[in-house]
Amino acid sequence: QVQLVESGGGLVQAGGSLRLSCAASGFTSDHYAIGWFRQAPGKEREGVSCLSTWDGSTYYADSVKERFTISRDNAKNTVYLQMTSLKPEDTAVYYCATDGILRGCSPYYSGSFNPDYWGQGTQVTVSS
Repeated sequence: QVQLVESGGGLVQAGGSLRLSCAASGFTSDHYAIGWFRQAPGKEREGVSCLSTWDGSTYYADSVKERFTISRDNAKNTVYLQMTSLKPEDTAVYYCATDGILRGCSPYYSGSFNPDYWGQGTQVTVSS
């Protein structure tokens, strides 16, 4: 059973930085994609970023390109989302998610993609 545990959200002023962590366990394969999604009140869920452990490819939504960086610590089985130059519109609950099987990131482009495994979510609030 895949388990994802997130941490690292909080309150930050616009222009600040936060790093989200997603500790993952229970995978049956060493090659999978894992993504970050976010959902703000009254808005649709958005696919923010993804990393494929299969080929190292990454994906970023246009809204976060050049500001967010996804990475992985293999030894800790943890995926990070480093967020810089944060804006009030980045305020949302952030989730890491994976289906544990698909190797590519393309399904994670869409906020409507619904992987089997989700973290509990972590609140990010950016004040203006």
